Amino acid sequence: MLTINLISIFPDFFAGPLGLSIPKRAAEAGLVQYRCIDLRDFAHDKHRTVDDAPFGGGPGMVMKPAPFFEAVESVGATAPIVLLSPRGKVFQHGDAERFAAGTELTLLCGHYKDVDQRVADHLATEEISLGDFVLSGGEPAALAIVDAVVRLLPGAMSDIESARTDSFFGRGISAPSYTRPAEYRGFGVPEVLLSGNHAAIEKWREEEGVRRTQERG
Repeated sequence: MLTINLISIFPDFFAGPLGLSIPKRAAEAGLVQYRCIDLRDFAHDKHRTVDDAPFGGGPGMVMKPAPFFEAVESVGATAPIVLLSPRGKVFQHGDAERFAAGTELTLLCGHYKDVDQRVADHLATEEISLGDFVLSGGEPAALAIVDAVVRLLPGAMSDIESARTDSFFGRGISAPSYTRPAEYRGFGVPEVLLSGNHAAIEKWREEEGVRRTQERG
């Protein structure tokens, strides 16, 4: 079983999405367990403060290191411990496969202007970003990573072949998909997909995947 620790000041953010679709089915099947940890439980003042003004001045607030360290220690988390950060390397399908092959994954969700750098340097084992943009907090990024990981757990999907034909699963971009009707509002389906010639269909899919991958650059 994979244990996923989600450390956040908004642990309720995850309740709805993790109770739906594949994340829910995987948990019910005993493939994964989610532990949502409230970072404010590790603040020791009456206001449950987890942020403070940055040393050196400047706008915004910085999340304090102590609550993160104590939250991770409270669950005895081991690597990988991931800080969601725009400074991190961009999340890839290979990361999802790597995390799905493990037994534990801890995701640290920042908020406000920044997270004290000592969390990145001395607690997290890696930093991951979803791309070159900034979210209001790490929670949406963490949820995206959880979904990408959990769907790869053996037994999580009813048809694992569906996952193996996705984009980035041992390939670049996958070919586009079509379903009924064969014509809609004057827009048709490529004739090869209606031909019944499986070799030609496979060749078309491979060529389309390569073409679209090259176009994406």
